[in-house]
Amino acid sequence: MSALQTTPLNGFHRRHGGRMVDFAGWDMPVQYKSILDEHKAVRTRAGMFDVSHMGEADVKGPEALKFLQHLVTNDCSKLFPGRILYTVMCYPHGGVVDDLLVYLRGADDYFLCINAGNITKDIAWMQEQAKGFNCTVTDRSADYGQLAIQGPKAIEIVQTLTKSALIGIKYYHFADGEVAGVKCLISRTGYTGEDGVELYCAAGDTERLAEAVLAAGTPLGLELTGLGARDSLRLEAGFPLYGHEITDQINPIAAGLGWVVKFDKGLFIGSDVLRSEKEKGPAKKIVFFKTGDRRIVRAGSAVLNAAGQEVGSVVSGTLSPMLNEAIGSALVSAQSAADSLQVDIRGTKLNLQLVKPPFVPLKKS
Repeated sequence: MSALQTTPLNGFHRRHGGRMVDFAGWDMPVQYKSILDEHKAVRTRAGMFDVSHMGEADVKGPEALKFLQHLVTNDCSKLFPGRILYTVMCYPHGGVVDDLLVYLRGADDYFLCINAGNITKDIAWMQEQAKGFNCTVTDRSADYGQLAIQGPKAIEIVQTLTKSALIGIKYYHFADGEVAGVKCLISRTGYTGEDGVELYCAAGDTERLAEAVLAAGTPLGLELTGLGARDSLRLEAGFPLYGHEITDQINPIAAGLGWVVKFDKGLFIGSDVLRSEKEKGPAKKIVFFKTGDRRIVRAGSAVLNAAGQEVGSVVSGTLSPMLNEAIGSALVSAQSAADSLQVDIRGTKLNLQLVKPPFVPLKKS
């Protein structure tokens, strides 16, 4: 077995009591004290996540935009310097390679953030697709650390450490600045549904930055937060996770991400298949549910219709700390999505109440 990869904050996590686990080949904290408490801290005050395991790439050159328009489903021509776009890149058959963020820094200069578990695959895929375009794709993942500070008090906390006017950086926008004396790309996207910022910095500066944010945030109730709370928060918000709601076999139309698929921009990888899928309707679709019961519905559990026939399976499941009941998502046949659906948990049938996410009110800017 290969050794686990570590972020620049590995020692920081251990000093602060992080419970470390193997996450997609990375040694990461699943929690510090309590997933429940960390989740509630983000919803009511603030939490700080280490997301340095995420991948980064530069796309530069005269045909960088032309390449990205070919590579991803969303319309990158709508970007301007300081703007961020959420999108997916697909295989020719329509399945998802990954979801990602595209940042436009300047003319012919784009910065991409990709999922940690997909870095090697994504970089290889992008570099292969870039052949024939006058641009370069460079893996920058090892150069960056990244912190996400999320929650109602996140902006207030980080503002004490920077001269940049954070309130002036709109949702899905970014700016360059200094935080606690560290040069950062300050981004406002988020994966919890709450307000907040992401701070990209040089890998060697990450620990100093994290300690400064923790010191500034502790008096205002900031908690260190791990991957456990990150997953329950994103599911409450209804955000997809690669390998669950989107995969190489679950395309963005079936996943409910049709809003990031822009056919009017021209052809892109998988566009013909996705257009057909949209026109005829997907055979399967992702639905979100709650149960009214605290028993967690695990991924892989069969979803049944009223006649007891299997019509799909659960792809994500957790306990919502804010609702105090089990929530999740499932991939089911499209024709059954309007029917009464159930899961069987150790002999007990639980009805799935389909919900249009988010599951809880969100206050992101």
